[in-house]
Amino acid sequence: MNRLPGRIAHIEIAGSIALVDVEVGGQRFTATLVGASDEASTWPIDMPVTLLFKETEVSLAKNLSGLISMRNRIPATVTAIERGQLLTRVTLDFIGCELVSIITTRSSHALALEIGDAVEGLVKANEMTLLPESV
Repeated sequence: MNRLPGRIAHIEIAGSIALVDVEVGGQRFTATLVGASDEASTWPIDMPVTLLFKETEVSLAKNLSGLISMRNRIPATVTAIERGQLLTRVTLDFIGCELVSIITTRSSHALALEIGDAVEGLVKANEMTLLPESV
């Protein structure tokens, strides 16, 4: 499980859905929380939280340009690549935080991934989970 420590920057609530923006190292991420709006409404701005997301939910892109609906774009550097027959584990560095992406080996070859490459990790907002820290 990938973990990024951050602080709540903004909360928007409509019915049972909350969009929570979290700042991590100057980068803003969004988590969509369904059924947690009552809890989220009590969280103060600047509250420390940890963003959690699965390695299999991190897509990778090289030279991405244009508009995209994914809210969470993580600029990172490839630090390790472990290619298996079907799946590849790609280790990334994002502002000193280690993240992992599990993609198909076919995709790792199509991207011609190498250690040192600049990539963007892409994670849909509904795949982000928030773990509030003790205040």
